[in-house]
Amino acid sequence: MNRRTALGPRAKTSPSGPKVGFFGLLGSGNLGNDGSFEAVLTHLRKQHPDAVVDAMCGGPERMSTHYGVPAIALHWSRGRTESMGGMSARVVWLLGKGIDAWRTFSWVRRHDLVVVPGAGVLENSLPMRATGVPYSMFLLCASGKLVRTKVALLCVGATKIKQRPIRWLRNSAARLAYYRSYRDSVSWEAMQQSGSFAAHDPVYTDLVFSLPAPTSTIGDPRLVGVGIMAFFGGTDDRRDGQQIHERYIDAMTQFICWLVDNGYGVRLLSGDDSKDDDVIASVLADILKRRPGLPPGEVVANPVSTLGDLLREITTVGSVVGARYHNVVSALRLSKPTISIGYSLKHDALMSDMGVPEFALSARSISAEQVIERFTELQTRLSEVHGTIEAHRQLKQDKLEGQFEDLASLLGPDGEGFRQHATRVSQLLSSVERGATT
Repeated sequence: MNRRTALGPRAKTSPSGPKVGFFGLLGSGNLGNDGSFEAVLTHLRKQHPDAVVDAMCGGPERMSTHYGVPAIALHWSRGRTESMGGMSARVVWLLGKGIDAWRTFSWVRRHDLVVVPGAGVLENSLPMRATGVPYSMFLLCASGKLVRTKVALLCVGATKIKQRPIRWLRNSAARLAYYRSYRDSVSWEAMQQSGSFAAHDPVYTDLVFSLPAPTSTIGDPRLVGVGIMAFFGGTDDRRDGQQIHERYIDAMTQFICWLVDNGYGVRLLSGDDSKDDDVIASVLADILKRRPGLPPGEVVANPVSTLGDLLREITTVGSVVGARYHNVVSALRLSKPTISIGYSLKHDALMSDMGVPEFALSARSISAEQVIERFTELQTRLSEVHGTIEAHRQLKQDKLEGQFEDLASLLGPDGEGFRQHATRVSQLLSSVERGATT
C-alpha cells in the first residue's frame, strides 16, 4: 500500500490554527511571484484568519517587512560567498547544498501545509541550473513526503524539459507533492507527458487574476505601457543568449522610438526589479540619445517594487506591449488591449485563453516591424479587443474559486471529496512507482 494512503497526512499539531508555510523565490524581486503569493495570502487572511503563516524564500527581509510574514532564507549560502572567491566560495556553496537539505526538512516538518503559490517552478523557460529551483523543489517535496506534511503546488507553470538532471528533479518533486494544480493546459500537458501521476490534476488559471483591481482602470489611449525585461533566451539558449538579448532590445527600442514619433507617450514597465531595472535604464538612455529633442515625460520609467505598483502604472495607459509573463497577466487582469512579446508557450496559451491569440509574438524572433504592424492593428480594434478580454477575464476570475475551495480542503479536516481526489492520486503514484518511466 502507498505510504501516503496508509498513514495519511500528518495530524495537525498547532493549537492556534493550521501552520502554513510559503516556499519559493518570493520576496527576491520578481513581481509575478510576489503577486501570486499575495493572492493566496490575502485569501488566507480573509477566510482562515487562524492560520499561522511563515515562509522559506529568496527574500526573507522583504517578506517580513512588507507582508509581515516571518521568513528564513531559501539557501544557507545566501550572502556568505559575496566576499569570497575561487575555491573558497565553491566549497561554501557546496556545503550549503547539503545544509539546505537538513534546513528544508526541519522547516517543512513544523507545518501542516506548505504552499508553493504559482510561478514557473516546474518549467525552464528562462535560464536555470539543476542546483537551483529544481533541487530546492525536490528537497521540499521529498521532505513533505517523509514527514507527512502536505505540500501543495498551486496553479504552477510547467514545460517540457530536455536536460535530464533538471527533468528528473522536476518530475520527482511533482510526484512527491501532495497536491498539484496548473495555471494553463500547456503546463498540465507537459506534466501529463512526464508521468500518469498528473492525469487527474486540476487546471485553473494564474493566481494573479484573483487580486483586486484598482478602482479606476480607464487609461489614456495615447499612452502605451511597454514591458522590457532582461531577456537572454531560455535554458536551451545559453550559447546564443547575448545575441538573442541584443536583437530583442534593439527591436523594442526601435518600436518605442516609433511610438514617440507617432505621438504616443510611453511608460516602461518592469517585472523583476532585481533584473529588469538596469536594462530599462539602458533602453531609456538609448532612446533619449536617439531622440535628443524628446519632451520630458514622453518616455518614463517609474520605479515599481510590488505588483500593486505595476497594476497602478498599467491603469494609466490605454494599451500594453508586455514581455514578462506577469506584465501580460497584469494588463489582462485590467482588461487592457495587450500584445504579448513572449518567451514561452505559456504566453501563447494565455493569449489564446483570453480570446486574442493573434496578439502573441515571440521574443526570440521579434522585429520592430512585427510589433509595429500588430500594434497598428490593435489600435484599430481597441473596443472589440477590450470587450473580448473583459469577458474572458471574468471567467478566469470565477475559475479560481475552485482553487481556493481545494485550498480550504487542504487546510481543514479533509473533506470526503478531497480524500477521494487524494486516493486517486495515490493509486496513480503506486502505479508509477511499480514501473512507469518518464
